[in-house]
Parts: sequence; structure tokens; C-alpha cells
Amino acid sequence: MKAYALTVFAPDGTHLLDETFEAENDQDASKIGKQKLEDQGYEEHTHRCVAPDGHMVLFHR
Repeated sequence: MKAYALTVFAPDGTHLLDETFEAENDQDASKIGKQKLEDQGYEEHTHRCVAPDGHMVLFHR
């Protein structure tokens, strides 16, 4: 399992969510990240999900 970081930003740049979760691969991390965003009502906020090596799995501006 790999640790992925999910961050959600308010329009002023403050962090609304900064969470780490584990996933087997990037595809699973994308699904988990999208579900977490939906569950917390953040799917339309600026967000990113970053893999352990630094590349983005999810991004919305």
C-alpha cells in the first residue's frame, strides 16, 4: 500500500482538508479520493491528490 495526500482549498487558499490515506495504486487512489471529496461535499472545491512520488492523481481548480 502507498500513502496518498488529499488536500482541499478554500477560495482564499486556506486548507479545508488535508488528509492522508492508503491505496494499492493510482487508480484506486483516484477512486478513494473522489469518494472522500463527495462524502464531505468538496468535489467542486479546488483540490489535489498527490502520489508518494509527487505526481498528481486528482486535480480540480
